[in-house]
Amino acid sequence: MKFDILTLFPEMFGALEHSIIKRARDAKKIEINYVNFRDYTKDKHRRVDDSPYGGGAGLVLTAQPIVDCVEAIDPKRMARRIFLTPAAPVLTQARVRELAKHEHLILLCGHYEGVDQRAIDLCIDECISIGEYVLTGGEIPAMALVDAIARHVGGVIKAESVDNESFSVEGRHEHPQYTRPREFRGLGVPEILLNGNHAEIKKWRA
Repeated sequence: MKFDILTLFPEMFGALEHSIIKRARDAKKIEINYVNFRDYTKDKHRRVDDSPYGGGAGLVLTAQPIVDCVEAIDPKRMARRIFLTPAAPVLTQARVRELAKHEHLILLCGHYEGVDQRAIDLCIDECISIGEYVLTGGEIPAMALVDAIARHVGGVIKAESVDNESFSVEGRHEHPQYTRPREFRGLGVPEILLNGNHAEIKKWRA
Protein backbone atom coordinates (compact mmCIF):
# COMPACT_ATOMS: atom_id res chain seq x y z
CA MET A 1 0.00 0.00 0.00
CA LYS A 2 1.17 3.50 -0.83
CA PHE A 3 0.56 6.62 1.25
CA ASP A 4 1.27 10.10 -0.10
CA ILE A 5 1.04 12.65 2.70
CA LEU A 6 0.64 16.29 1.63
CA THR A 7 2.04 18.52 4.34
CA LEU A 8 3.88 21.78 4.94
CA PHE A 9 5.84 20.10 7.73
CA PRO A 10 7.22 16.73 6.61
CA GLU A 11 9.73 16.82 9.48
CA MET A 12 6.86 16.18 11.91
CA PHE A 13 6.46 12.57 10.80
CA GLY A 14 9.29 11.03 12.81
CA ALA A 15 6.82 8.74 14.58
CA LEU A 16 6.42 6.77 11.34
CA GLU A 17 10.16 6.05 11.25
CA HIS A 18 10.07 3.57 14.14
CA SER A 19 8.64 0.27 15.42
CA ILE A 20 6.10 -1.72 13.37
CA ILE A 21 5.63 0.98 10.73
CA LYS A 22 9.38 1.18 10.08
CA ARG A 23 9.61 -2.60 9.75
CA ALA A 24 6.66 -2.57 7.34
CA ARG A 25 8.36 0.10 5.25
CA ASP A 26 11.68 -1.75 5.27
CA ALA A 27 9.88 -4.91 4.14
CA LYS A 28 8.15 -2.97 1.33
CA LYS A 29 4.72 -3.78 2.72
CA ILE A 30 3.87 -0.08 2.77
CA GLU A 31 5.34 3.00 1.11
CA ILE A 32 5.08 6.45 2.68
CA ASN A 33 5.98 9.63 0.82
CA TYR A 34 5.91 13.14 2.27
CA VAL A 35 5.03 15.80 -0.28
CA ASN A 36 5.39 19.48 0.60
CA PHE A 37 2.68 21.20 -1.40
CA ARG A 38 4.52 24.51 -0.98
CA ASP A 39 6.71 23.23 -3.83
CA TYR A 40 3.70 23.55 -6.14
CA THR A 41 2.74 27.15 -5.40
CA LYS A 42 2.85 29.66 -8.24
CA ASP A 43 3.21 32.57 -5.84
CA LYS A 44 6.57 34.28 -6.33
CA HIS A 45 7.03 34.48 -2.56
CA ARG A 46 6.14 30.76 -2.16
CA ARG A 47 3.07 31.59 -0.11
CA VAL A 48 0.39 28.96 0.24
CA ASP A 49 -2.06 30.92 2.41
CA ASP A 50 -4.06 34.15 2.37
CA SER A 51 -6.66 36.09 4.34
CA PRO A 52 -10.20 34.66 4.26
CA TYR A 53 -12.89 36.32 2.17
CA GLY A 54 -15.50 37.80 4.47
CA GLY A 55 -12.96 38.60 7.14
CA GLY A 56 -12.00 36.68 10.24
CA ALA A 57 -8.92 35.66 12.17
CA GLY A 58 -6.05 33.68 10.73
CA LEU A 59 -5.16 32.51 7.27
CA VAL A 60 -6.62 29.99 4.83
CA LEU A 61 -4.62 27.60 2.67
CA THR A 62 -5.08 28.50 -0.97
CA ALA A 63 -6.52 26.07 -3.49
CA GLN A 64 -3.94 26.30 -6.29
CA PRO A 65 -0.88 24.58 -4.72
CA ILE A 66 -3.00 21.84 -3.17
CA VAL A 67 -4.93 21.05 -6.35
CA ASP A 68 -1.79 21.14 -8.52
CA CYS A 69 0.04 18.91 -6.06
CA VAL A 70 -2.71 16.30 -5.90
CA GLU A 71 -3.12 16.26 -9.68
CA ALA A 72 0.64 15.88 -10.15
CA ILE A 73 0.93 12.79 -7.96
CA ASP A 74 -2.40 11.25 -9.01
CA PRO A 75 -3.08 12.45 -12.58
CA LYS A 76 -5.46 9.59 -13.43
CA ARG A 77 -7.38 9.89 -10.15
CA MET A 78 -6.66 6.33 -9.08
CA ALA A 79 -5.96 7.05 -5.40
CA ARG A 80 -8.42 7.59 -2.57
CA ARG A 81 -7.97 11.23 -1.53
CA ILE A 82 -8.60 12.17 2.09
CA PHE A 83 -8.58 15.49 3.94
CA LEU A 84 -7.97 15.33 7.70
CA THR A 85 -10.24 17.82 9.48
CA PRO A 86 -12.22 17.88 12.75
CA ALA A 87 -15.31 18.97 10.78
CA ALA A 88 -15.92 15.49 9.39
CA PRO A 89 -17.20 12.03 10.33
CA VAL A 90 -15.07 10.47 13.07
CA LEU A 91 -12.84 7.58 12.05
CA THR A 92 -14.03 4.10 13.04
CA GLN A 93 -12.41 0.69 12.91
CA ALA A 94 -14.90 -0.32 10.22
CA ARG A 95 -13.77 2.58 8.04
CA VAL A 96 -10.13 1.70 8.69
CA ARG A 97 -10.75 -1.78 7.33
CA GLU A 98 -12.41 -0.35 4.23
CA LEU A 99 -9.58 2.09 3.58
CA ALA A 100 -7.03 -0.71 3.94
CA LYS A 101 -8.45 -2.25 0.76
CA HIS A 102 -7.15 0.65 -1.33
CA GLU A 103 -3.74 0.45 -2.97
CA HIS A 104 -3.01 4.19 -2.82
CA LEU A 105 -4.15 6.82 -0.33
CA ILE A 106 -3.45 10.56 -0.49
CA LEU A 107 -3.75 12.37 2.84
CA LEU A 108 -4.01 16.15 2.94
CA CYS A 109 -2.93 17.83 6.18
CA GLY A 110 -4.59 21.17 6.78
CA HIS A 111 -3.17 24.06 8.77
CA TYR A 112 -4.06 27.53 10.00
CA GLU A 113 -7.80 28.31 9.77
CA GLY A 114 -8.48 25.69 7.13
CA VAL A 115 -8.37 24.99 3.41
CA ASP A 116 -10.10 26.86 0.58
CA GLN A 117 -13.26 24.82 0.01
CA ARG A 118 -12.60 24.73 -3.73
CA ALA A 119 -9.53 22.55 -3.17
CA ILE A 120 -11.71 20.08 -1.29
CA ASP A 121 -14.47 20.19 -3.91
CA LEU A 122 -12.04 19.69 -6.79
CA CYS A 123 -9.73 16.97 -5.54
CA ILE A 124 -10.82 15.34 -2.27
CA ASP A 125 -12.93 12.18 -2.05
CA GLU A 126 -13.71 12.23 1.66
CA CYS A 127 -12.98 14.08 4.90
CA ILE A 128 -12.07 12.25 8.09
CA SER A 129 -11.76 13.35 11.71
CA ILE A 130 -9.96 11.51 14.51
CA GLY A 131 -12.09 13.26 17.12
CA GLU A 132 -14.19 16.27 17.91
CA TYR A 133 -11.34 18.53 18.97
CA VAL A 134 -8.98 20.91 17.20
CA LEU A 135 -5.24 20.39 16.67
CA THR A 136 -2.69 22.76 15.17
CA GLY A 137 -2.65 20.80 11.93
CA GLY A 138 -3.48 17.56 10.17
CA GLU A 139 -0.13 15.87 10.68
CA ILE A 140 -1.00 14.03 13.90
CA PRO A 141 -4.34 12.80 12.48
CA ALA A 142 -2.51 11.65 9.34
CA MET A 143 -0.03 9.66 11.44
CA ALA A 144 -2.89 8.08 13.38
CA LEU A 145 -4.65 7.13 10.15
CA VAL A 146 -1.52 5.61 8.59
CA ASP A 147 -0.80 3.62 11.75
CA ALA A 148 -4.38 2.30 11.98
CA ILE A 149 -4.56 1.33 8.30
CA ALA A 150 -1.06 -0.15 8.02
CA ARG A 151 -1.89 -2.77 10.65
CA HIS A 152 -4.44 -4.22 8.21
CA VAL A 153 -2.00 -4.56 5.34
CA GLY A 154 -1.04 -8.19 4.82
CA GLY A 155 2.20 -9.15 6.52
CA VAL A 156 2.54 -6.04 8.68
CA ILE A 157 1.35 -7.81 11.86
CA LYS A 158 0.00 -11.29 12.56
CA ALA A 159 -3.49 -11.81 11.18
CA GLU A 160 -4.58 -13.27 14.55
CA SER A 161 -3.67 -10.00 16.27
CA VAL A 162 -5.85 -8.03 13.87
CA ASP A 163 -8.77 -10.44 14.16
CA ASN A 164 -8.76 -10.42 17.96
CA GLU A 165 -8.10 -6.74 18.63
CA SER A 166 -10.47 -4.16 20.06
CA PHE A 167 -13.40 -3.24 17.80
CA SER A 168 -12.75 -6.13 15.38
CA VAL A 169 -16.04 -7.58 16.57
CA GLU A 170 -18.90 -5.09 16.65
CA GLY A 171 -19.43 -3.66 20.11
CA ARG A 172 -16.58 -5.58 21.72
CA HIS A 173 -13.59 -4.06 23.42
CA GLU A 174 -10.41 -6.00 24.04
CA HIS A 175 -10.25 -8.17 27.14
CA PRO A 176 -7.76 -7.47 29.96
CA GLN A 177 -4.25 -8.82 29.41
CA TYR A 178 -1.83 -10.39 31.94
CA THR A 179 1.73 -11.69 31.87
CA ARG A 180 4.43 -12.69 34.40
CA PRO A 181 4.72 -12.45 37.36
CA ARG A 182 1.67 -14.35 38.55
CA GLU A 183 1.27 -11.91 41.44
CA PHE A 184 2.25 -8.24 41.53
CA ARG A 185 1.74 -5.98 44.56
CA GLY A 186 -0.97 -8.22 45.91
CA LEU A 187 -2.87 -8.48 42.62
CA GLY A 188 -3.06 -11.87 40.97
CA VAL A 189 -3.91 -13.22 37.55
CA PRO A 190 -7.50 -14.52 37.10
CA GLU A 191 -7.48 -18.27 37.78
CA ILE A 192 -9.31 -19.02 34.55
CA LEU A 193 -6.22 -17.96 32.60
CA LEU A 194 -4.07 -20.44 34.51
CA ASN A 195 -6.12 -23.64 34.25
CA GLY A 196 -5.28 -24.50 30.63
CA ASN A 197 -8.94 -24.82 29.59
CA HIS A 198 -8.80 -22.96 26.29
CA ALA A 199 -12.55 -23.19 25.66
CA GLU A 200 -13.27 -21.51 28.99
CA ILE A 201 -10.53 -18.93 28.40
CA LYS A 202 -12.00 -18.07 25.00
CA LYS A 203 -15.46 -17.67 26.57
CA TRP A 204 -14.02 -15.41 29.32
CA ARG A 205 -12.29 -13.24 26.74
CA ALA A 206 -15.41 -12.84 24.60
